[in-house]
Amino acid sequence: MASSVAFDNEQYLQKQTESILERVERYHGKLYLEFGGKLMFDYHAARVLPGFDPNVKIRLLEGLKDRAEIILCIYAADIEKRKIRGDFGITYDCDALKLIDDLHARNIFVRGVVITRFEEQPSAVSFQQRLERRGIQVFRHFYTKGYPTDVDLIVSDRGYGRNEYIETKKPLVVVTGPGPGSGKLSTCLSQLYHDHRKGFSSGYSKFETFPIWNLPLKHPVNVAYEAATADLQDVNLVDPFHLEAYGKTAVNYNRDVDAFPLLRRILSRITGAESPWASPTDMGVNMAGFAITDDDAVREASRQEIVRRFFRYSREFAMGLAERETVQKVELLMSDFGISPEYRTVVGPAREAGCMLENIDDSDFRVGASIQLPDGSIETGKSSELMHASAALVLNAVKKITGIPRKIHLLSPETINSVKDLKKSLGSSRLDLDLEEVLIALSISATGSSDARRAMNSLTSFRGCEVHLTHIPSTGDETGLRSLGVNLTCDPSFPSSNLFTE
Repeated sequence: MASSVAFDNEQYLQKQTESILERVERYHGKLYLEFGGKLMFDYHAARVLPGFDPNVKIRLLEGLKDRAEIILCIYAADIEKRKIRGDFGITYDCDALKLIDDLHARNIFVRGVVITRFEEQPSAVSFQQRLERRGIQVFRHFYTKGYPTDVDLIVSDRGYGRNEYIETKKPLVVVTGPGPGSGKLSTCLSQLYHDHRKGFSSGYSKFETFPIWNLPLKHPVNVAYEAATADLQDVNLVDPFHLEAYGKTAVNYNRDVDAFPLLRRILSRITGAESPWASPTDMGVNMAGFAITDDDAVREASRQEIVRRFFRYSREFAMGLAERETVQKVELLMSDFGISPEYRTVVGPAREAGCMLENIDDSDFRVGASIQLPDGSIETGKSSELMHASAALVLNAVKKITGIPRKIHLLSPETINSVKDLKKSLGSSRLDLDLEEVLIALSISATGSSDARRAMNSLTSFRGCEVHLTHIPSTGDETGLRSLGVNLTCDPSFPSSNLFTE
């Protein structure tokens, strides 16, 4: 497990804040700052840049909250499809609600929520009503007519002019939203159109983290970003506009580069002046590369992340949620670095721990799990009649961390039988305990057992540990592992031939 701190958060905060404020000053009226990536809980960045604070961006906004306010965008079709944010396992609309709560808790003002490409979708209408009844302003933006070719129509009352205007008060307006395609850029441009119609001076820029423009194109941290967006078919490339304008190499990605000529035309048409940006790299505020303190550690962490993405997309392909081409793209990225799935240290031990028993029915399929603990050691677990492999893994691991002998039972037989009896009475077809159930049982046992109490108190040690399963986890196992804060991967195999599992 990589433990090196390879990123200086304070240096990053200083440089990123200075760059943002310089751009605010450039526009004497207002700056709309599109936030690319996650505003909070950016665990991808934390994994590829060891030491990166997943909430460093919100810390930055806390420092600017007297001058900043937030507009939150969400794509109406994502609400309708109940699209899931993978790292939290919650829908995008729930993620928007969570983000509003997190911002309010930090006294950062949320001006309102924009539902983009709104077409009276029933779930989007319901979401709007839910927010408004809780005192949150909601604005509706529509499909931009003529986009992307008819600039005259786009920049008109029939284009951006159709969108509801958001009256903002502060000089810095951060425009963010859950996931890609949430409509952040179109919201910024719509606001610029309305501002300039009203005689206000305002401008646009973009807060970026990846790809890191001043790292080489094939640097592992940039390749890891390409792996993370393989389902979007993103490709990193040298920014040709930056190279032409300055004679310097800068890394960007295909969507920003492809959109730049049109964006530059739209900005010029809105403002009546030449675009201030010579390249998409110019538009971005991205100082992350200047805060890397250990390039070797970043390279290794990024190679590990590429393998994690391979397992994630392989699982999604098995579940019918991803295309084979997405998996193949990440396989090619791994081959460029000469690494395989087994490059991930916990994969081999998990597979060794799991085995298929002979002459038994499918429900007794035994599967394995492994974890790399903070000291670098590996612990394993496997399924049994009592509990799932993830549950056995966690119990074995807490014993290792605390020094509790393996023969000690952390869960009393009475507690286990009580849970099994309850499951049986509720009609469950599986009586073995998943991890979520075991964690609850452990908390109950901790009231009367000092060993169980020590074990429970040690669970925070798992945050950031690497875990691999030989199978796709059940809901209870995945929920439990997510609550422990581990980095989870799994083989794209189902633990039984049953099509429906509890």
